[in-house]
Amino acid sequence: MSKLPTSKLKTDLKYRCYYFSIAVIQFLKESDNKFRAINDQLLRSSTSIGANIVEAKSSSSRKEFIKYYQIALKSANETKYWLALYRDAIDLDANKINDLLTEAEEISKMLASSIITLKDKKF
Repeated sequence: MSKLPTSKLKTDLKYRCYYFSIAVIQFLKESDNKFRAINDQLLRSSTSIGANIVEAKSSSSRKEFIKYYQIALKSANETKYWLALYRDAIDLDANKINDLLTEAEEISKMLASSIITLKDKKF
């Protein structure tokens, strides 16, 4: 994914999801409007990842915080589905799609790891 600041990108999940959303939006600008239903689904799922992470920050409990991270993980997995569908069914730049898929996979791993850590911590 190009044009992403690298200093925080590897470790700051919220920051990384924000720039991932921007990359998906830019990708969708290039897509054909006849795939509007798929475009809408991809836009919703990809932007939902970061939105749920932000929402988690204002949670009133640990359980609620974890729930928002779980929703973000589900959105990341849904995003991977829509991107794979684009890659396999629609003639667009496969390199861009694969870059987005790789980033979605990395975000999914970060979320899953965070959820496991949060569930294991005793407070």
